[in-house]
Amino acid sequence: MTVPVNGLIVVAKRDCPTCTLVEPLLSELARGPLGLKVFSQDDPDYGQPVPGTEFDRTLEHSFRLNIEFVPTLIRFEQGQEVERTYGWHREDWQRISGIDTLGESLPPMRPGCGSKTLEPGIAEDLELRFGSGTLNARSVEVGLEEDPLEACFARGWSDGLPVVPPTPERVLRMLRGTHRRPDEPIGLIPPDLTSCTVEKVAINAVLAGCKPEYMPILLAALEAALADEFGLHGILCTTMFAGPVIIVNGPVARAVGMNSGGNALGQGNRANATIGRALQLIVRNVGGGRPGEIDRATLGTPGKYTFCFAEAEDSNWVPLAEERGLAPGASAVTLFAGEGVQGIVDQKSRTPDSLARSFASALLAVDHPKLAMAGDALLVVSPEHCRVFTDANWSKARLLSELETLLLRPGKDLVAGADGIAEGIPTSFADKTIPKFRPGGLLIVRAGGTAGLFSAVIAGWAASGPVGSTPVTREVQS
Repeated sequence: MTVPVNGLIVVAKRDCPTCTLVEPLLSELARGPLGLKVFSQDDPDYGQPVPGTEFDRTLEHSFRLNIEFVPTLIRFEQGQEVERTYGWHREDWQRISGIDTLGESLPPMRPGCGSKTLEPGIAEDLELRFGSGTLNARSVEVGLEEDPLEACFARGWSDGLPVVPPTPERVLRMLRGTHRRPDEPIGLIPPDLTSCTVEKVAINAVLAGCKPEYMPILLAALEAALADEFGLHGILCTTMFAGPVIIVNGPVARAVGMNSGGNALGQGNRANATIGRALQLIVRNVGGGRPGEIDRATLGTPGKYTFCFAEAEDSNWVPLAEERGLAPGASAVTLFAGEGVQGIVDQKSRTPDSLARSFASALLAVDHPKLAMAGDALLVVSPEHCRVFTDANWSKARLLSELETLLLRPGKDLVAGADGIAEGIPTSFADKTIPKFRPGGLLIVRAGGTAGLFSAVIAGWAASGPVGSTPVTREVQS
């Protein structure tokens, strides 16, 4: 657009009481020493018959002038903006216009209204048409008579549940949730090892139903998933039950409203549900990890739709992210290759020793009671169970130490053939004492509702050997 070398611009809309209030002043401004150009956002008759009035039908002028509120008065000198004001402030309008008596009969001040350029959907459309908001992903045309939801199913973009069609406007809005460039590469997504950018993450975040403010958490989760030690390709290929479990720590979890309380491992919370789902959709849609193809799970688990929750940090137990080396108070995600949820029901233990033994008994069943160091485990301790420990001044580290001792087993009880069960460890370990989990293989978090003496074990996949998975923690960046 062209701007006056010297002069005034007023941007307004009829659907604004303050714009209507100042409309009688436009003729006086047009006759003034600087001249006037008027852009109306919603009514071609606004400001008429003042010369230089134009209906900003496409809102391009308003967009290029970066209008956030109406009415806005702008003064140009030598083709450059030197001052602007919005709403009606008599002293500001008099100073900017150079007319000392302007609006003497009007109230001294009235607030303006929001510009049409900032209305939902319009802002993104303007950015795509007139700004720098270009997207690199290929466009897929959907027929006028084609249902967009069904089109997503037909093209294989869904995990079996309906998804949100990723229109350019929605993707651009999602990208505003992060400061990272849309074309910034995140890594190669297995199994196809396809390059994934921030833009592709945003597309799948839209499909999953995320809000833009979830993007930093999702990006950190994806970076953790792509770490070599997490072994995402192996998690996809295994016939076991595993999928990524996302545990979120720090202020970011509270800021986006994640659930760490009642039903934290279940449905009902948008952030929990869609962040985990988006990670799975990225693996499916970018990396090609689809069930029945590279995904060879014998049974799978409902957690492969989504498995994401926040750790409750309202006790004196050290949060998981801090235990894993991050600074206190840091926002972070930890990825764990988890299976289903195995409940621990102990409603009678009132001492930490008794409850720890209950936890150990449940943990021994991970993978199989006769298997050792074959998988990790995530112990989710509910508030009522946690209180048994904290009332006795047991820290999380103390509980972990006690459990590691309780989980030592005589090798003769675990070897193949013992107790008439063919499954087991090699007979060469019969004379040894065997830990249930490898060093660092047992993680503890606190989550859940405040009513109910129930905790849970989430078994982890194939921690032993070079083909397994190791939990990974990454700090959340904006």
